[in-house]
Amino acid sequence: MAPLSTIMTRDLITASPDATLKEIATLMAENDIGNVLFMDNDKLVGILTDRDIVVRAVAYGRDPGSVAMDYATAEPFTLDVNTEVMDAAAQMGERQIRRLPVTENGKVAGIVSLGDLANRSTSDADQQALEGISTPTM
Repeated sequence: MAPLSTIMTRDLITASPDATLKEIATLMAENDIGNVLFMDNDKLVGILTDRDIVVRAVAYGRDPGSVAMDYATAEPFTLDVNTEVMDAAAQMGERQIRRLPVTENGKVAGIVSLGDLANRSTSDADQQALEGISTPTM
């Protein structure tokens, strides 16, 4: 089985925790991505997805000048680059997360999305993660 390092995206788009919703949305549009990682120096402090912006901010009429970190997932779950893809898929499904920051020696080294599981993995990891993510929570 392959480790996460073989399928993760290494080109990360990051932002300062004081960036605005508009700034983050612009970064996403310009880079054709669905998430931005918030970094405080080398420490990952949050992740914001395009879905988070819609569901947590736009749906409630929040000001585009609002601090984006207020709508992000703080201190997101991460896994090490050496974690097996199927183990990561199981964790993504269990935790119902679509994007997983990957660390190496305690620092963010990449990110794995459901798309990465589907397009870069030779296993059924995407199916395993999707089944967990799609299960309604109470």
